Amino acid sequence: MTLAAGARLGPYEILGQIGAGGMGEVYRAKDPRLGREVALKVLPEEVSLDKDRLSRFEQEARSASALNHPNIITIYEIGQAEQVSYIAMELVEGRTLRELSAAEPLPVRRSIGIAAQVAEGLAKAHGAGIVHRDLKPENVMVSKDGYVKILDFGLAKLTEPESGELSAMPTLARPETHPGTVLGTVGYMSPEQASGQPLDFHSDQFSLGSILYEITSGQKAFSRKTAAETMSAIIREEPEPLGKLRPDVPPPLRWIIERCLAKDPEERYASTRDLARDLAGVRDHLSEAGVSGETITALPQRPRRRLWPALMGIALLTAVGFAGFFLGQRAGKSPSASFRRLTFRRGYVFSARFAPDGQTVVYGASWNGMPVQLFSTRPGSPESLPFSLPSADILSISSSGEMALCLGRHYIDGWETMGTLAQVPISGSAPRELLEKVLAADWAPDGVNLAVVRQGGTQTSLEFPVGKRLYETSGWISHPRVSPAGDAVAFIDHPLRGDDAGLLTLVDRAGRKKDLSESWSTAQGVAWSPGGKEIWFTASSLGTMSRRTLYGVTTAGRRRVIEESAGTLHDVARDGRVLLARDSVRARMVVLPPGETRERDLSWLDGTLPVSISADGTTLLFFEGIEGGGGAGAVYVRKTDGSPPVRLGEGYALALSPDKRWALATLQSYSQLTLLPTGAGQARRLERGPIESYQSAKFLPDDKRILFAGSEKGRRARLYVQDLAGGPPRPVTAEGAGAGFHGIVVSPDGRFATGPAPGSGFARYPLEGGSPLPIEGIAEGEYPVQWSADGRSLFVYGIGDVPARIFRLDLSTGRRELWKELIPPDLAGANVIPEVQITPDGRAYAYYYGQVLSELYLVEGLK
Repeated sequence: MTLAAGARLGPYEILGQIGAGGMGEVYRAKDPRLGREVALKVLPEEVSLDKDRLSRFEQEARSASALNHPNIITIYEIGQAEQVSYIAMELVEGRTLRELSAAEPLPVRRSIGIAAQVAEGLAKAHGAGIVHRDLKPENVMVSKDGYVKILDFGLAKLTEPESGELSAMPTLARPETHPGTVLGTVGYMSPEQASGQPLDFHSDQFSLGSILYEITSGQKAFSRKTAAETMSAIIREEPEPLGKLRPDVPPPLRWIIERCLAKDPEERYASTRDLARDLAGVRDHLSEAGVSGETITALPQRPRRRLWPALMGIALLTAVGFAGFFLGQRAGKSPSASFRRLTFRRGYVFSARFAPDGQTVVYGASWNGMPVQLFSTRPGSPESLPFSLPSADILSISSSGEMALCLGRHYIDGWETMGTLAQVPISGSAPRELLEKVLAADWAPDGVNLAVVRQGGTQTSLEFPVGKRLYETSGWISHPRVSPAGDAVAFIDHPLRGDDAGLLTLVDRAGRKKDLSESWSTAQGVAWSPGGKEIWFTASSLGTMSRRTLYGVTTAGRRRVIEESAGTLHDVARDGRVLLARDSVRARMVVLPPGETRERDLSWLDGTLPVSISADGTTLLFFEGIEGGGGAGAVYVRKTDGSPPVRLGEGYALALSPDKRWALATLQSYSQLTLLPTGAGQARRLERGPIESYQSAKFLPDDKRILFAGSEKGRRARLYVQDLAGGPPRPVTAEGAGAGFHGIVVSPDGRFATGPAPGSGFARYPLEGGSPLPIEGIAEGEYPVQWSADGRSLFVYGIGDVPARIFRLDLSTGRRELWKELIPPDLAGANVIPEVQITPDGRAYAYYYGQVLSELYLVEGLK
């Protein structure tokens, strides 16, 4: 049915036809009620009886109307008149991307600008759990003033969102699709879409990559004689290198497109918000670096599917004029810097140091889930040779070739690792053990004395030389580096155990301490500059390892940017060459729901950390603590059956109430406790009283009180009980007893709580007064996870063990029996299981494992 100008459909007056497609005809129409013109999409009467097409038509309206974003078409109304279904939507004066790019490729600057806007709109949809599934140039409208609108959500599908915005669309329908069903437009499908596999937001990223490739190069990424051949090419083949077709395309844009076109969805962007941010960075800095790409170091052409993570790692480091694109404008530039990759295996590089010959690099790494091992390599060789030593990591190498090693390095809390300090010549022999419980060490210039960081009870100390304590903290210390003059030690001071947030600090041999920077969300890596005038370190205020910036700071505190998006600093040679690692980190949550025998991966964003599981095992409280958490953290509650999570608010989650109605959370600074309702209700802050900072918290079984570890100003931390109805907290242990970030669990009857004992180990603390009771049988390095339902035993495990061995410990006899061994599904880079949550009956559990994958680079030309 064609509507003539002047005809009416419902309240709308038809002004003329705009176009037609498989999902209906589009008319320009006037809404006399508001006096505005609209685009009216009409489903022809003869096909309105087709249930599938009608369902998709209605799906388009529901999907787009659930979103409110300037880059997504606005839906005004869905209606029916005279048995004709229609959608009234925003009228965009402009042309489709197909029309704009039909004659010739678009200018690079315009292509990037359009793609950045499309990515912004997709990020909004993906954050709400909507996958478009039919993104193509015809479905992207560009207005006359340059604004981009995404059209036609007729094939959209509700999936698990990137962020907790599902509540906005409680009635969004799901199209009926089944495994093996292929919906979409050939030529812009993702490999998983072309093969009929389940889709998520990564599929739209691939489609956007195909569009951007096409409008930039002038030819489709995948185009064959038949649809079947095109789909086969999408699944199995690579497009012609974009740099060959369009040499003036900036390398950072090429790398973004290549990442979007990765065959494996996991090799694309972890979040479409990241993709939008990267495109915006290239767009915003295009004028700064030019478009020719002449100043960019060329990379050899290789098969892309396996190589794109390496290319992206190198890209963020080597693109001379573009190194700051993904974070903002650079304050420091290194136009002559070159980067050479040294490691090629899958796993985590703990530490790396230059040997005295200036060519050999010694590093400690855990490859493919194996214990950390010592290797050596030289620039120009892709091979690394292992040392004939037990499990060891490099801490420092003296000018005479003596290596300070960490034997048996293992995680003790979050980022903290510890082992036995040993000494061995680089030429080889058996190592001589020196000290236990050492976190880090560095040789003084004399090659005789060592600065060491070691743990004693609840305190961590920096000693230089060994035995002379210069600084002590209840937090932890990392990356000590002795000055070239041997008169001071620079290090990262981390206020919170297990957290790599911290600040650069300098302490002299008299113990005088000076902070040289503000606090960073993530800070790791310290080395003195070749001339000794600056201390170089890598840190970020965004909480993202891969985006740490390399800074130089003088002892007077004057700071400058050396290289943005540098990664992690490991060492600086006397001639100025630098060892940097690109580290990508994720935290994965694995859950065994009650009544099931197979674990599920219920990870949400990039840093999913479970902190509480309900007694019946049906509900989880977790928070996102890395980039997906937005820097401030995001608190979620989720059913263990795999239902989408509900975002409760910002902060770090601490505990779920026994009745599952409330979540306890804290700010990133651990300075305020807040109750967040899991359903209807209002969040409220708890009275702080004299408390200055919090460490951890739990609900008591009565749902009316909480137990927390905290400290008052000028006092040591201890345990407190607080009534949720009001009133200040009440201390229940002596100062220095019971407080900590791990191992605080409440007995089923609410009479006792476990907590760290003064000195070492754990104790049971009576909450209504009395002397603490020892916990016999708990091994060093272990901490309690949960009481059994009968209160007679504890589940305990060691945080640094992978696989994690969970024991059931009888409190009356000290007898231990192995209850469960937890093995992460992917052991590469998975060196620690920092958190385990178990129901009292042991029928359900949740844990997360951190996964860090590293690539080590030799960098020349940084100044």
